[in-house]
Amino acid sequence: MMQKKYQQTDVVIIGAGPAGSYTALRLAKLGVKVDVYEEHNEIGLPSHCAGHISIHSLKNFGYYPLPKGIIENVFDAANFYSPSGTKFTIKLKKPITCTLNRTKFDQHIANQAQQAGATFHLNNPVQTLQIENNYVKGINLKNQHVSSKITIDAEGISSRLFHQTKLKGLDGKGLVYAVETEIDKVHDVEPHTVEVYMGSSAPGFYGWLIPRLDGSAKLGLATNYGNPQTYLNHLMFKHPVAKRQVKGAKIMKTNYHVIPLSGPINRTYCNGFLAVGDVASQVKPTTGGGVIFGLTCGEIAAKVVKNALELNDVSTKTLSVYQKRCAATLNFDVSFMLRLRRFLNSLSDERWDSILRFCRRLGVDKTLNNVEEIDYQGRMMLQVATKPAVLAAFGYFGLLYLFTNTLKP
Repeated sequence: MMQKKYQQTDVVIIGAGPAGSYTALRLAKLGVKVDVYEEHNEIGLPSHCAGHISIHSLKNFGYYPLPKGIIENVFDAANFYSPSGTKFTIKLKKPITCTLNRTKFDQHIANQAQQAGATFHLNNPVQTLQIENNYVKGINLKNQHVSSKITIDAEGISSRLFHQTKLKGLDGKGLVYAVETEIDKVHDVEPHTVEVYMGSSAPGFYGWLIPRLDGSAKLGLATNYGNPQTYLNHLMFKHPVAKRQVKGAKIMKTNYHVIPLSGPINRTYCNGFLAVGDVASQVKPTTGGGVIFGLTCGEIAAKVVKNALELNDVSTKTLSVYQKRCAATLNFDVSFMLRLRRFLNSLSDERWDSILRFCRRLGVDKTLNNVEEIDYQGRMMLQVATKPAVLAAFGYFGLLYLFTNTLKP
């Protein structure tokens, strides 16, 4: 029987996705000895995300522009469709989003972390946490024990290791189930416009068609009800607009994943332990985007961990500062997005028709054409809320929300 090896480090990070690798980067730059353990043998694979991200937020983290081959396209417009094909278009004055090759982007962050001094261990799945006297003391691998002063869980939505802490994890009621494909061609799609399909086309979320400059595209959807593949088939062959756009297209790649939409979990820390990224549900409830929130909370985690190590105190009390700072940064916007998500989920297909027509008549698109901030959506709406078209839209949506929820038992 092979004897297990022992290793020591300051911080162990579980998972080399963007949140885990960026946390490692920030810690390494602060002079902390950090080891990252990734279960797969290549960072960024399998890729589960469309990689549609705000340019403004990427710039804030120093990730725009990026090295050649990471950015696939940029977008200055979006078309929103009801299931019957009613259309509403937002045309912006300049590109505000881009799509990334997520594999290359994830690898880019990991490379930066390694250059800063972090050590990555690939093809090293963590089996269990080491827990002694109510403190997380490190991790157990197949043939190795790794002891650490602090363990950071960035394992993603599986939450398998997180559950070992006895903390309350993701809300199963807030999950949507996504299918993401890559198709070889599209028709009648503007190259810098994202196509979005609402309502019963993807119950509880939406569908998307994101073109690449080479003529291929990312096509997918998520739903809180039923089989996402069934809805994708319906979108491709029955939706009055999408079926024309993807006619004859060949699916080259398919991935499935789960997205948490309930907002950040109530507690992300315990003695010797923090959770960052999707495992902590640090994800936008409206769009399901987790990269920017994950980077944001990863940066906060690194500062809190550095302070805890300097104090030689990794107790719950010291690490609770992480939760407080994340909440102070995200809670206002998440609260707004949760309300908006509930409103969107309450709409019938007929309501979607009327809303898109109403927005078109009001000229809401012209009101939003200067928007740059789309990750912090509560703050974004405060910036545009005083404009007449937006005020009228808010009033209309508010009446719809009250009417819809009053009718519910």
